[in-house]
Amino acid sequence: MAKMKGADLISEFLVKEKIPYVFGICGHGNVGLLDGLYNVRDKVKLISPRHEQAAAHMADGYFRVKHQPAATLTSTGPGSANLIMGLAVAQTDSSALLAITANVPTSQFNRGPFQELNRHNQADFPNVVRPVVKRSFQPSRVDMLPLAMRQAVTTMTSGRPGPVNVDIPFNLFQEEAEVDLEAGWDGFNERRSAAAPEDITRVLQMLAASRRPAIFIGHGVTLSEAGKALTDFAQAQRIPVISSPNGMGCLDMRDPLSLGFIGRNGAFPANQAGRHADLVIAIGARFDDRSSSSWMPGYSWNFPHTRLVHVDVDHGEIGRNYPPDLGILADARVFLEQLNAEAARGPSPDVHRLAEWHAQIAGWRAEWDAFVKPNFEIHASPLRPERIVADCRAVLPDDAIISLDSGIHHNWFMQFWEARQPQTMLNTWGYSGMGFGPCSILGAKLAAPDRPCISICGDGGFTMVPHVMCTAVEYDIPVVWVVWNNFAWAAIRDLQYAYFDGREIGTAFYSGPDRKAYNPDFAAMARSCGVAGFTVTRSQDFAGVLQQAVAMNKPCLIDVHVDANIRPPGTGAWGLPPIAPKEPVFGAKYLPGQ
Repeated sequence: MAKMKGADLISEFLVKEKIPYVFGICGHGNVGLLDGLYNVRDKVKLISPRHEQAAAHMADGYFRVKHQPAATLTSTGPGSANLIMGLAVAQTDSSALLAITANVPTSQFNRGPFQELNRHNQADFPNVVRPVVKRSFQPSRVDMLPLAMRQAVTTMTSGRPGPVNVDIPFNLFQEEAEVDLEAGWDGFNERRSAAAPEDITRVLQMLAASRRPAIFIGHGVTLSEAGKALTDFAQAQRIPVISSPNGMGCLDMRDPLSLGFIGRNGAFPANQAGRHADLVIAIGARFDDRSSSSWMPGYSWNFPHTRLVHVDVDHGEIGRNYPPDLGILADARVFLEQLNAEAARGPSPDVHRLAEWHAQIAGWRAEWDAFVKPNFEIHASPLRPERIVADCRAVLPDDAIISLDSGIHHNWFMQFWEARQPQTMLNTWGYSGMGFGPCSILGAKLAAPDRPCISICGDGGFTMVPHVMCTAVEYDIPVVWVVWNNFAWAAIRDLQYAYFDGREIGTAFYSGPDRKAYNPDFAAMARSCGVAGFTVTRSQDFAGVLQQAVAMNKPCLIDVHVDANIRPPGTGAWGLPPIAPKEPVFGAKYLPGQ
C-alpha cells in the first residue's frame, strides 16, 4: 500500500473513474484538494464558475447530454449550502453527479469553529444535503476515503441515477495514510434489470387485446438510451407515443406516432389519447401532477378504467400515483428490447385493429392544427411566443441542444417543441429550479462541443444567474442565451389573472412612480461581460439573429421582447388546491360531463 495524502487519493480516484470535469469554487476548506487537482490538471479539468449553484447545474447538464458523471467541489459552509437547489434539481430529474464538499477539521468537531453547523450533530452538513442526494458519506479518516469514494460513485450511477455527496473534513486533504485505491466502476447503464419473461408475454397479450393503446415515456427512457428500441416497438406495433418533456426526442417528434406532451400545457392530441386509451404502457415516467392534470380523472388519463402497465427502474415510482394492472421493475431499454424480441418470435401484429384509433387521433390532430397553426405565421412586435418556438425549430439543426428554465417560455416549448433526437431538450422538470437553463447549457456544451447549445431562458431566471456569462468567456464556452423578455414573472402573473381577478402584485417588473415596464438592457449587460449581445423587438428579425449567433461560435446573448399577454392554450388542467382549477382553453367539450 502506498502512503498518500487524502487530496492525492481523491484526485487519482477521479482520474481512475474517468471524471472529466470538476466544477468548483475555491474556499479555505478545500484548498488542500485544489492542490491535489493541480497535479492531475491534464486529466481532470477544473472549471470555476462564479456561484456554486451554477457548478451543480453545469455538472447536471453535462450528465444529461453525455451520460457520464462530472463532479462539483465546494468549501465549508455557505459554499456547499449554495449547491442545495442544484442538487434538488438533479435529484428529482435523476441526474448523476458527485458533490464533494469540505467540512471543518475533525479535531474541531462540535467546538463551533468557523462555518460549522453543530446544533444537532457535529459537522452537520450531511443532514442539510440528505434530502436532495441519493446518499451522503462523511469519512473522518484518510483510510476511510477509498471505500467512501467507491461507494459514492457506485451509488450515483446504479439503478435510478442521481447526485451523491461526499463530505470531507478538510484535514483529510493534507493528512496521509497507507491506502490502496479501491476499484470504482465507471458503470452507468452497465447494470440493467430485466422483466420476468411471463410479464413480457402478458404485456403483449394485453396489447393484442387492446384497440386504443398508447405508450407514455418519461426520463427513464432517455436515461437508459432506449430510443431505438422504443422507435422499433412503436413503429412495428403502430402505437402512439406520449412523452414527458424529459423523454422528448426518444421518438423523433416528426413521426406521426408522436403525440407530444400531455397535461395542462400538453398538446391536444396527447390529452385526447390519454383520456380515451384502453391500455397505457408507461415506461420510466412518474405521472407527476403536470403530466396528469393533477390526477383529475378524464382530464389527461382515465385510470382505473384504462388498463395500466407501469415499468420503472425505481420500485418507489411504480404505483405511486396510479395503481397499475401490471407493475414491472425493469430498465426501460431492456424491457423494450425484450418486447421486441418476444414479438418477433410470434405472428405479425394485427395493426388493422387500430385503424379506428389512428383515424380518431388524426381527427384530433387536425382540430389542434387548425386552432394553433395560424398563430405561428403572425409577425408582431413584441414577438408572439409561437414565432420564437417556430424560428428556433427552423434555424437549429436536429442535433442542437436546448435548455429551458422554469417559466412561461417552458410551457410554450413543452407544448410545441419538436425534439428530433434524445438528450437534446434539457428541462428542470421535477423541482423546476430557476437558473438551471442558463447554467446547465454550459455543461451541455462541454459534453457536446461540436453541437449548437442554446439556453431559452426567462428574464427572471436569467437575472438570477447572469454571472454565467463570465464563466462562458473565461473558459471559452460558445453557448447562446435567448432571453425571453416579457418584463414579468409571467407564469405566476397569469395565475393572478386567472384566479385572483387580475390583482397583480409582485409579478411584473416595474420602475419608477409611473410603473414603467423595466428590465436591464440584457444585450448591453452581455457586451460588458465580453459576450456578443443582440436585442430583437420584431419577429421578422429573430431567425436571422439566432442564425448569426449560432454561426459566431462564441458566447452570445439575444434579448427577445415577447408579448406577455399571449398565453399557451391549456388543453388539460393543473390543480392548486383548494383553488378550483380552470377548464381547458381548448378541448373542454371532451371532458367528463360535457
